[in-house]
Amino acid sequence: MKITLAHTFCLIAFLLSGFQSKTEAPVQVDICIYGATSAGVIAAYTAKKMGKSVVLIEPGTHLGGMTSGGLGQTDIGNKYAISGLSRDFYRRIGKHYGKFEQWIFEPHVAKKYLQQYLDEAGIKVLYLNRIVSAQKNNGSIESIVLENSIKPEASTNQTIRAKVYMDCTYEGDLMARAGVSYAVGREDNADYKETINGVQLMTGHQFPNGIDPYKIPGKPESGLLWGISNENLLPNGTGDKKAQAYNYRICLTSDLKNQVPITRPAGYDSTRYELLVRLMNKQPERKTLNDYFIWSRMPNNKTDINNRNGFSTDMIGMNYEYPDGDYKKRAEIIRDHEVYTKGLLYFVGHDSRVPQELRQEMLKWGYPKDEYTDTGNWSPQLYIREARRMVGNYVMTQANCEGKEKVEDGVGMAAYTMDSHNIQRIVVNGMVKNEGNVEVGGFGPYPISYQSIVPKEKECSNLLVPVCLSATHIAYGSIRMEPVFMVLAQSASVAAVMAIDKKTSVQKVDVKKLQAQLKVNPMSNGSNADVLADNEDKTSVVVTGNWSIQNKGGYGPTFLASDAAAKDLQTVKFTPKVEKAGKYNAYIYFPKLPNMSSQIKLSLFDGKTKKEINVKESDIVVVGQTSGEWFHLGTYNFQPGKNAYVEISNSGTDGLVFADAVLLVPDFK
Repeated sequence: MKITLAHTFCLIAFLLSGFQSKTEAPVQVDICIYGATSAGVIAAYTAKKMGKSVVLIEPGTHLGGMTSGGLGQTDIGNKYAISGLSRDFYRRIGKHYGKFEQWIFEPHVAKKYLQQYLDEAGIKVLYLNRIVSAQKNNGSIESIVLENSIKPEASTNQTIRAKVYMDCTYEGDLMARAGVSYAVGREDNADYKETINGVQLMTGHQFPNGIDPYKIPGKPESGLLWGISNENLLPNGTGDKKAQAYNYRICLTSDLKNQVPITRPAGYDSTRYELLVRLMNKQPERKTLNDYFIWSRMPNNKTDINNRNGFSTDMIGMNYEYPDGDYKKRAEIIRDHEVYTKGLLYFVGHDSRVPQELRQEMLKWGYPKDEYTDTGNWSPQLYIREARRMVGNYVMTQANCEGKEKVEDGVGMAAYTMDSHNIQRIVVNGMVKNEGNVEVGGFGPYPISYQSIVPKEKECSNLLVPVCLSATHIAYGSIRMEPVFMVLAQSASVAAVMAIDKKTSVQKVDVKKLQAQLKVNPMSNGSNADVLADNEDKTSVVVTGNWSIQNKGGYGPTFLASDAAAKDLQTVKFTPKVEKAGKYNAYIYFPKLPNMSSQIKLSLFDGKTKKEINVKESDIVVVGQTSGEWFHLGTYNFQPGKNAYVEISNSGTDGLVFADAVLLVPDFK
């Protein structure tokens, strides 16, 4: 028989599917994790390192979700909020690029280090298996049934039995099939006493006034242009079932040797971009790619491209059926987003109605040959910003984000702006407008409740949901960041281990013991923890002089700023409490903010020897979505206790000095 390419693909799909015959026994493990997103990887690693058997299931073939799917411009908010294995991941990325930590990276590099966790723990992902059903008994999941994602036939179904289950997908499919309550869309402001949930017609990522929405300008009878809804604008704060826009975070390269040309995709329809033409005509002064895209540069001449302004990569209003859609409907939506996005790139580079400067700039870019090599150099992961959100015993709200309500059972922190992309494109006063964009920040890191990552016990007693967690639409907009998902997934996995060991429900886990475990064993493998001295810790900081408290742009909730008008010596002494003797790499955190001194003097005492260190402002290089950076002070041997210190002063400065935090990172086992 002649072996064709089609036969080869079928064989590959068969091997990847995790095929089991009807006679094979179900897979039996301690913890079943559904979704090999970055959260799923961290959860699986944690459970395995803590001595539990694990199965990690992925409906597709892609490892790492958005972390390795193009979102290289990491949404951090505040590095203080990123702990444990999540922080370790960004340090592994940093080591790859020759830095301490790195928050911008290429997709294949992210995938490499996520795979490294699995290899270290000896975990094999069960790819191309998606959930069909969940069987429950007395409020507990007994088993789930999976089907082959490419060839869903009953004969290939696989049953998984576990003591505890975890849903780490962006969609919450395991959660939904387990009968857990969830929400889709926006709550009404009145539901949780919020002010920026529901319908919001704001100025962010908006069309300027005067852009006509009709196919023939001025003639409503001609019909609306593609992408514009005929729905009316509802009152501010009104809830609905609409999801915020999805898009692809696009990785392109300007390296000619590594380029695949951007070509016209099958299904291309130039009429989809008529609004973009009208927008360009309205603002002829805008002639660069950065005027129409957030064109973030990544290492090695690559990008992470995101949505910007009125018309861009967000496919507004085209995803409402995705959260509760069946697999076929979701595949259609994903495909349509791919065609739209590839078509947009092609349109900007080739359509004669686009300003020549923009076309020429776009033609310098192409798809990278060394990214997504098994999916045609295009990301296999659509950015599902928000789908289902669990409704648990505790729902995180706007009040949590703003610090007006603080939980005591925190098992992770968030710090990002309350962020919602636009949700619908409508006609307002005869003009096209986007609705739903919200970007409200200005608050520090805040804790996320353990009760928001577990369902109500009566609904399911052995399930944890660290991604589609219990939060309102607007609070979820702050929490829904990849580093935070990884933090919550690690916490969830430790909780799962504790529930199994105590033979109790996940709701009855002792949260104080969980918090303590996360603190003393942050890597889940028994390795030594960092030693942090933050300005907020009064037992580790001594201040002399008139320093003011600042709350925006530093590490953690606050930092200190010197008094530029004072002539007297001002100092801040950090005295980290060292528990174990050994070699440590010492770092100090510098917020790089306006009016910073061009040089800063430090004194470091390791318990035996004092060293004077001069730091130039130009040596503090900040990369990514952050205003500060850790600066390496060297490697030292420290003894237990609080004999060592790092002191920062205003001596010989020509501007402000910022005192924020000192970190000792163990360099021993």
